[in-house]
Amino acid sequence: MVKSARWVSLLRRVTSMGRHELLDRLRQQLTARADLLRHLSGYDFASGMQGETAGPQGRFFFTPAEAAARCALLKQVFPAQADDIVFRAEKICQHRFDLLGYENLDYGPEIDWHCDVVHAKRGPRKPWFRVKYLDFEEVGDSKITWELNRHQHFVVLAKAYWLTGDDKFAREVLEQWAHWRTSNPYPIGMNWASSLEVAYRSLSWVWTFFLLQECPLFTAAHRSQWLSALSLSGRHVEAYLSTYFSPNTHLLGEALALFLLGTLFPSWRRAPRWRQQGWEILEREAATQVREDGFYFEQSTYYHVYALDLFLHARILAGLNGVVISMEFDQTVQRMLNALLVLGRAGAAPMVGDDDGGRLFDARRNQAEHLLDPLATGAVLYRRGDFKFAAGGPREETLWLLGPKGLAEFESLPSAEPSTISASLSASGFYLMTDAESGEQVLIDAGPMGWGNGGHGHADALSICLVRNGRHLLIDPGRFEYVGDSGERARLRGTGAHNTMQVDERDQAEASGPFSWEYPPRVKVEEWNTGQHFDLFQGSHEGYSRLSSPVIHRRWVFHRKGEFWLVRDLAGGCGRHQLDIAWHIGASLSPVSSKRYFFGGEQESLALLAAEGHGWSQSVRRDYWSPAYGRRERATVVNFGAAVELPADFATLLFSDGSAQADPGRLLRVSDVKESAVCAYRYVKGREEHNFVFAQQPGPWVFGSWTSDADFIYWSFDRERQQYMLVVCNGSYANAGGHRVLSCDHRVSYAEVVSSAMKVDLFSSDPEHVLLQQPLGRVWADGDLIVPGRDQKDMGG
Repeated sequence: MVKSARWVSLLRRVTSMGRHELLDRLRQQLTARADLLRHLSGYDFASGMQGETAGPQGRFFFTPAEAAARCALLKQVFPAQADDIVFRAEKICQHRFDLLGYENLDYGPEIDWHCDVVHAKRGPRKPWFRVKYLDFEEVGDSKITWELNRHQHFVVLAKAYWLTGDDKFAREVLEQWAHWRTSNPYPIGMNWASSLEVAYRSLSWVWTFFLLQECPLFTAAHRSQWLSALSLSGRHVEAYLSTYFSPNTHLLGEALALFLLGTLFPSWRRAPRWRQQGWEILEREAATQVREDGFYFEQSTYYHVYALDLFLHARILAGLNGVVISMEFDQTVQRMLNALLVLGRAGAAPMVGDDDGGRLFDARRNQAEHLLDPLATGAVLYRRGDFKFAAGGPREETLWLLGPKGLAEFESLPSAEPSTISASLSASGFYLMTDAESGEQVLIDAGPMGWGNGGHGHADALSICLVRNGRHLLIDPGRFEYVGDSGERARLRGTGAHNTMQVDERDQAEASGPFSWEYPPRVKVEEWNTGQHFDLFQGSHEGYSRLSSPVIHRRWVFHRKGEFWLVRDLAGGCGRHQLDIAWHIGASLSPVSSKRYFFGGEQESLALLAAEGHGWSQSVRRDYWSPAYGRRERATVVNFGAAVELPADFATLLFSDGSAQADPGRLLRVSDVKESAVCAYRYVKGREEHNFVFAQQPGPWVFGSWTSDADFIYWSFDRERQQYMLVVCNGSYANAGGHRVLSCDHRVSYAEVVSSAMKVDLFSSDPEHVLLQQPLGRVWADGDLIVPGRDQKDMGG
């Protein structure tokens, strides 16, 4: 029965293919089996490529003669990195490796290139196309095995050779490489099973080749064998391009490998075709895989940087070798850099979606704090002072890609602070509320789950991340692994592991494997206003409309700049449901006060304040999150939950400036979602009062002595400082105490009035059609304003 279902699924998949895909897949299958027959007959593929090893070379990022000088400059400009390279190289000589998030993995005296040492599983020695590399029982976690077989550690050893002058590092490269070739005859074993992995290994071999050409140990015989192995790898990548299998970063990495091989070794028979094919794929896929707002279509910060690295290396090498670079390609790369800049304005980019764990230049720069690296190179390449400001300083990668001249240009480039205005990457659904004075930024994820079946996206619609001065205060949990028996992959990409609402302990979509989702939620952004002193977001998703009793989750985020965020969640529908709202606190923070949910670290803090009398259960626990592939650490999770009749809402105030520790104030519900035309909350602290009114439906409404047709109104006053503020969103008027306070010729997206002492400022999306008709100080005069639920003791009076 299982086999029958499998054949039905296969038949359905085949009939869905277009003609070109069907022919390409058939060609790949026939080529793989023909190669196997040649191997079984004793054919040596590497020897068969020997005729393509001689000839002139194209321009790499540096010439072989420049390798020693680059390392000398590396030691001078980046002494800590130079020391770390030598330290890592010493460990590599002992066959101890740091792979992905795993550290100090001991591969013993003789490296087993097919082994996942973490799980003690070994890939079978059979033809690569028969290896089930996603089957944990057969191979373990293939990413661990493949990370070692990318041979990026060869580059570390080669640099250590020039940094120290010690032959043992170059000798280790040559010995490991020879051993690898013996252990991985083409086409046997899992290390040929992924074209991307073959491509990455080829890129490492290219870097090592140019680093060691001037090393006496790297003889003419070694160079000849090295080039024939590179040629064989290029042949494999071309034959098994991921055009239809994984037309994402897989295809980009393969295209980059072909482009480099075809450009750097132009005398090879296949070189012109590889160069043209690789560059055409890169230009085509840049237009396809990058959204209009500049973010990568996998809906993952890490994969965005992954793709950007590939494009940057290709762009720089193309420029060095006279390749015509289209304006569209350059614009795409700049848009990607711009997107990264916007995401990283608080000193670090929030980690959204999957984390692949690998990097193109330095595999160890795979933490969240390394994701702004491309901005340093981009600053020089495109003369952008704002990129330089966000990067903070040059990177080792910039030295290798652009040379001493690139470093000098970075230093001479005037730094320019990026815009601190709240912004959106609307095509990707990222909405970013920025607080310039405090150096913090909130990201709201209101985008799709990602390309295709959302393989690297998470069920995190309307989730929030918060970064302040480079520190992550509200986090996305990462992903830990892609395959395995821990169950962490499913949990960490599920809804409960994100800062959003979960309904009936279900995910917002149904997982249909480690890299796919079914019934992805449709997310709708209903309001996005960025004012002078506030931001307002409103969005919803239908992920839970598939339940037998459908639920719509709607979230508002109101940012009073310099003070707080109010997050209001509404579960719309009917019937009784279990609702849970989780807040995943940054790992650097620990509880200071459980009653007030205050969390502190050495330099940053975060406080959560829920409305009094909310009636939901509340708990604080420690749970796992993953800062890098293969690594788990514990962090604090705050959860509010209840089984309630819908509709039901919940409000939370977030503070990140430390002021809430002594006196967080009180958040009060003053109008219930089930009993009024509006839902309202009041926040009181000392002699400050902040009021939030959410209309339940379009049209005029009355709330105490306030009347309006706005979707949202906020007003506040500080009696001690005599400061007043009024915000009206998506409305045409606001009356208070029987007086018209604000009027508009038509509904405006927002109108904002700020008043203090003798100064009144009015800001609006349409300022010419907004009129302030009543001073705010008069509106708040004693006895003039009636607001339900207010108690004089709330104001300290």
